[in-house]
Amino acid sequence: MGYLVLARKYRPQTFDAVVGQQHVTQTLKNAIKAGRVAHAILFSGPRGTGKTTVARILAKAMNCETGPTETPCNHCRSCMDITAGRGVDVFEIDGASNNSVEQVRELRDNSRYMPAHSRFKIYIIDEVHMLSIAAFNALLKTLEEPPAHVMFLFATTEAHKIPITILSRCQRHDLKRIDLAAVVGHMESLCRQESVAISTNNLWRIARESGGSMRDALSLLDQILACGDGQLDDAHVMNLLGGLDHAVLSDLSAAVFSRDISRVLAVIADVFKNGQDLKRFYADLLMHFRHLMLVKMAVRADILAELSPGEIEAMADQVKDVSLPLIDQTFTLLFNAETNVRHAYQPRLAIEMVFFKVLQILPSLPIDQLIARMDSLLRDPQLLALPAHPTDAVPAAQGPAVAPPPIPVPPEASLADAARPPIETPVADPDRRPDDAAPVAQPPTGGSWDAVIAAIRESKPSIAGALSQAQLTAVSDAVFTVALPDNGFTRNMIDKNRRLIEAACREHGGGRGFDVAAANASSGGQPLAQTKQKTEDIRQQVLNHPLVADAVDIFSGTIEEIKIR
Repeated sequence: MGYLVLARKYRPQTFDAVVGQQHVTQTLKNAIKAGRVAHAILFSGPRGTGKTTVARILAKAMNCETGPTETPCNHCRSCMDITAGRGVDVFEIDGASNNSVEQVRELRDNSRYMPAHSRFKIYIIDEVHMLSIAAFNALLKTLEEPPAHVMFLFATTEAHKIPITILSRCQRHDLKRIDLAAVVGHMESLCRQESVAISTNNLWRIARESGGSMRDALSLLDQILACGDGQLDDAHVMNLLGGLDHAVLSDLSAAVFSRDISRVLAVIADVFKNGQDLKRFYADLLMHFRHLMLVKMAVRADILAELSPGEIEAMADQVKDVSLPLIDQTFTLLFNAETNVRHAYQPRLAIEMVFFKVLQILPSLPIDQLIARMDSLLRDPQLLALPAHPTDAVPAAQGPAVAPPPIPVPPEASLADAARPPIETPVADPDRRPDDAAPVAQPPTGGSWDAVIAAIRESKPSIAGALSQAQLTAVSDAVFTVALPDNGFTRNMIDKNRRLIEAACREHGGGRGFDVAAANASSGGQPLAQTKQKTEDIRQQVLNHPLVADAVDIFSGTIEEIKIR
């Protein structure tokens, strides 16, 4: 007899030997014990998780000489024939190559005959979703009401492709990906039986590569044992698997946290020179930073089931002195750039560009340190030199938004004075007429300027918008006087529609007229140039103040806008 691969040599022969699918095997054992086994059962799940194996064990359990039994003997004629794949009453059919309606009709016709020497005639159809629609339809009636001596056991990796009419006639069992720790434990047991010495770390690498498939894991282990020739060290295993050693990823993350760009580029260059797939390297790197994030957050152990205890301990030691926001920002940048790296013609350059951005991240300070530094700034004596003008300087921080510190009131000012709004004193203008110098006030009777704008808005909204930008400087019994902004478009619109505005003023403004103040006048009687210069002086005072500079430095931000009220 030729060599049997590990996946066939150590294939489970009882329900208890199946790894990682106790929720299915226990249900079937209970059904056999209670005599409630369905005539049509569907096993669905990822590849290599035991669908066909469980179907074979169930066939042996139903046809065993001591059965139906939950523990087949594996010594009677029926059990041995099924194990060897030569049972005349158990038919294993590949749905991918036997998917025509004629073949299903032949199966249906043969199912009417009694089994040769077994209790049941059992049809195991693998990859049943590959059957054609006509083949499924030909199977419907027999599947719903089969002869008493017939059972159908289906296996598929894509249950969603099976028609609902078939699914409704089957009892469905979903197999899941096998836990990596269970895969590693099973491989350790097989290595002891094969008298092979291999480290647990290498078994974990094989299990991660398999993705929860026991058959894939055993195939990789078989390949390593065959190619190793007694040499099963870490470098040999990593070379065969084509993946990256965890130490490379750990070295790269340590370089990122220490902000050593030369070391980061050296690691990427080594990966490139060794012929590794850079896109797969980047995918492994994403998972590595995900694991670092989870370890730093101290999540439950079952969430990190794909890591060995030694790897978890090493990651915890690496992120012990690294802030969680820094890991989060790094992981976010790496994840957002994943699409660009995956589709890049030069993935090495794309990865290096990502890390150029990553190393520009400024480490975030803990909140207690931020509060301590803000308190020290508030006690700074230079705060007393702040200008009296109320200003808002809002730094745009990269981290969470924090309100700027309140400006303290100088000691010589009372609380009442601090709460009182500043009073602006009008500046005398020699060109102003005596009646225009009077304070703006509405007479007890007559219309108002707001009523004039509201009336114009009903017929000419654009003109009302232009008037809203003007500022009412004086109201007398005869005329509304407004100051226009330094905007030629607004002035031209008002000049073109002056008759309409005057008519609205007479009708809704108490019979008043309409007048425009001098071109260089502003709301307070000050020239526009002086107002702009005053605003710019205040901006410069705010930008040059030490408190603002320190706030920008603490929050790693920039001044986006200064609002002067």
